[in-house]
Amino acid sequence: MTNRTTPDEAFDAILATGPRPQKVRNLRELHEVCKALYEVGPRDFSISNIGKLCEEKGIFKGRGLYNDSAEDYRKLIQAWADLAGPMPPKLVDKEKPSEAYVAEIKDPVLRVLVRRDLAQLARVTAELNLLKSQKTFVVDKRPIVENVQPALGNNALKALEAFELEALKKVLAPRSLARRGWEEGKLGEIVDEKGRPIFEPGFATGLRKLLGEL
Repeated sequence: MTNRTTPDEAFDAILATGPRPQKVRNLRELHEVCKALYEVGPRDFSISNIGKLCEEKGIFKGRGLYNDSAEDYRKLIQAWADLAGPMPPKLVDKEKPSEAYVAEIKDPVLRVLVRRDLAQLARVTAELNLLKSQKTFVVDKRPIVENVQPALGNNALKALEAFELEALKKVLAPRSLARRGWEEGKLGEIVDEKGRPIFEPGFATGLRKLLGEL
């Protein structure tokens, strides 16, 4: 039989080091939380669970238990954990729907994440079952030939109103360009009277192709 420090002994040993009054109050309240948990259950003395209980009671922030300065608090929690022993395995009711378990999760963020994972699991399971039901698989090894279509196909052109189509065509009309002091270059670029590019090379030829004029 191993000689383990009882929670009260651990508590008294920490107080004997002369901590500050605020720390003494925190230790005392932590001691009471652990005692209530031991008596009522479930006896989950994990740092995360004790931290959550202490934060709910306004003793201190739960994440503070992971700091180096919280070593005394962790020693007291460990003493209670040694007294309680390992937690019994949780029995799972196979007849209970998964959503019922999810509904019992108090943390809203964790609840959303679990729902997401369950939905993904259901989708993957359905795909796996579909694959299992297939007895023959056809593998098509023919190369894929991309059929490049112009951005504006016949359907898109038909969707344009007459005045919209006419406006696009007038963009490149020599008279329209001249009115602005622009002209079309050999590479389909549009430049101003000083030869500075307004639209890059390929603009005019590209637009004509889209409109079906080339």
